[in-house]
Amino acid sequence: MDTMRVDATTIPSATAAAHARETTRAFLKALRQPAVDSETADTAVLVVSELVTNALRHGGGTYTLRLTAHPDLIEVAVDDPSPQAPRLRTPDLNGGTGGFGWPMVNHLARATSVTSHAAGGKTISALLAR
Repeated sequence: MDTMRVDATTIPSATAAAHARETTRAFLKALRQPAVDSETADTAVLVVSELVTNALRHGGGTYTLRLTAHPDLIEVAVDDPSPQAPRLRTPDLNGGTGGFGWPMVNHLARATSVTSHAAGGKTISALLAR
């Protein structure tokens, strides 16, 4: 099992999502048996981008990203300091105010979970097929 942790509390928010995407691509590229195909990598990068963006936008502006490669799954976990769980919204088709991300993550992942922490904050996890 391969694991990578990125504590992104010091990354400026303007570049944080891009940094998370680059980190994810590098992590997945470094995996060996079995290697990750480009479609799986693109899916993982998209999920990471969405979860990190939500943490920055709605979760207090900081996050910690953990990527774990299991034999048949990639686990993406994002911690942020907000106790608020993501909520399903009706996507805004005209105004550009969002609402697409959480349904998309749930569609792409085999499973998602939200774990609240007693000391505050939460972890959002998504399991992706490898």
